[in-house]
Amino acid sequence: MRRAFSPPLPNRCRFVAFRSNASPWAPFFFGLFRAGGPSAQVPISSGPATAGAIEKIVFGVGHGCSGADTASVTIEMPPGVGSVRPIPSSALDGLAIERDDSDTVVSVTWERRTSAVLASDMAFYELAVQLRVPNQPFTTLFFPTHQTCLGPDGEPSTVHWVGVDDTPGVEPAPALFVMPARYPGWNRFTVPADVADLFAFFSDAVIVWRGEAAFSANPTLAELLRQTSGVESLETLSVGDVVWVRY
Repeated sequence: MRRAFSPPLPNRCRFVAFRSNASPWAPFFFGLFRAGGPSAQVPISSGPATAGAIEKIVFGVGHGCSGADTASVTIEMPPGVGSVRPIPSSALDGLAIERDDSDTVVSVTWERRTSAVLASDMAFYELAVQLRVPNQPFTTLFFPTHQTCLGPDGEPSTVHWVGVDDTPGVEPAPALFVMPARYPGWNRFTVPADVADLFAFFSDAVIVWRGEAAFSANPTLAELLRQTSGVESLETLSVGDVVWVRY
């Protein structure tokens, strides 16, 4: 009987072939709130996207503005995305699209009638668009977002989620992590760009190997790796690195 192909990994680490019963997105949602970096309060809850694919991107509006309910949300489309088709929301049921001179969609706004705004900040809203993801794996797309709320007195207030780095005082924009096409089992990737945040890009992977260094977003497996002699901790990736990733 022929042996199934497996990448040239250290024999002592074959234990990584286990199957977890946990949701594959659990590490991703945990990562949204982990310490050490900003977390958008209008995060993308649909997970990483596949480069070059048509994807449904879901944004979660977790709260309003200082106790006031959300009246409208405008999400800007980053350069490079195409075929943008917003999905109507049952709560913020007004829908508007802004296009540039080349007829490219540059922003989408969901809004509701003033009479439909709740008396206080008590609801969670999901907003979604279908779009074509740029064919740029291992990159991050930012969606600057503007959330307007109405207080009980009808006074509007707006929060701008537009930050793309750790600049103090700037609220972080929703971030979409773009991955190459991947399949169950082992995948071999050559990294085309520096990757500083492995958690963001490999949250749904069982394990990532580069030579004798490994990374896993799964806390149990990460602890096993730390206890395995000869295995180094994989912290970042550089342009041209070749990695083996198991999904």
